[in-house]
Amino acid sequence: MGKENGTGGMNQPKLGWEFFGAELRRHREAAGLTQQELGERVFVSGTYIGQFETAVRKPQLDVAQRIDVELRTDGFFERVCRELVNRSPYARYFAAVAELETSATSVYEYDPLFVPGLLQTEAYARAVFLANQPLAPEGEIAENVRMRLERARILHGAKKPFVWAVLDEAAIRRRVGGAETMAEQLRHILELATDRHVVAQVLPFSAGAPALQGMTKFMAFTDAPPVAYVEGPGTGNLLDDPATVAQCELAYDLVRAAALSPEASLALIESVAEEHANEQTA
Repeated sequence: MGKENGTGGMNQPKLGWEFFGAELRRHREAAGLTQQELGERVFVSGTYIGQFETAVRKPQLDVAQRIDVELRTDGFFERVCRELVNRSPYARYFAAVAELETSATSVYEYDPLFVPGLLQTEAYARAVFLANQPLAPEGEIAENVRMRLERARILHGAKKPFVWAVLDEAAIRRRVGGAETMAEQLRHILELATDRHVVAQVLPFSAGAPALQGMTKFMAFTDAPPVAYVEGPGTGNLLDDPATVAQCELAYDLVRAAALSPEASLALIESVAEEHANEQTA
């Protein structure tokens, strides 16, 4: 995920999502609206408004824009939202996803091309970024790798989420970064899978066409509805419409059902890791 620089402007230390939420509550109450009433006007639930006000969930830009219209705040919430997003070191389309990962209780992911970011080693991540940004300065590549590894720290924290990753067979066989990097990467997955908080499956070539056509991530939370995230070249979409999320979840379940069992998947990953290691020494 590429680095995004801030645009300057509102740099007061107090400015954060808590500030956004406190101001939202103040303006909503001044307008005489309940959370449910404001939610209906901006096409989200009243529960979402409450989560915005307590900074449990961050609104997308279009929601902030609709809030400005309904509360007649002359673009205030849009400006604050843009500033907070621009402060994130991640690409604008990924900033909210990176924040949500830190509060998710469960993360489910499928990627047809690569090992999911949370499971990547330093060498593998570097190879992915170099392939995607071959002309980028070394400092930018190094910073992107650092941020990706920083995200993965949630797997070892006190509140680590349960992670279920389905890897396409192509992702474990393609030599991203070379044989040595791949052997290390697959052994890293095997090591993570010894933790009961991480489950890895492999969707084999024999399964045919997958129900999901691209990288898809789901996140579940204790006090908020689940969200889905889909990504394409240079772009991504965070989805929170319940019907859309449910449709994506069904497709993910079909992929998971078509994959090898966790035990058979780990056996295949170990076997392919040995193949990469043997190629390295050949």
